[in-house]
Amino acid sequence: MRLTNFWNNMREQFGEAYAESLAKDYVIEGLGSRTIDQALADGVGVKEIWRAVCEAFDLPATAR
Repeated sequence: MRLTNFWNNMREQFGEAYAESLAKDYVIEGLGSRTIDQALADGVGVKEIWRAVCEAFDLPATAR
């Protein structure tokens, strides 16, 4: 998964403004208690991050 696809998925699932806020502020246990922005900065792969987002927010299988 490319970073652009990741952000497109985030915006599709959460909306433009909330996706960015969520990435900045929401700590996800599956990312080692980091936010999405922190995980990206630490070099975690976007596919792994997307899986953690899907799990944390119980997104439907079609989004995964």
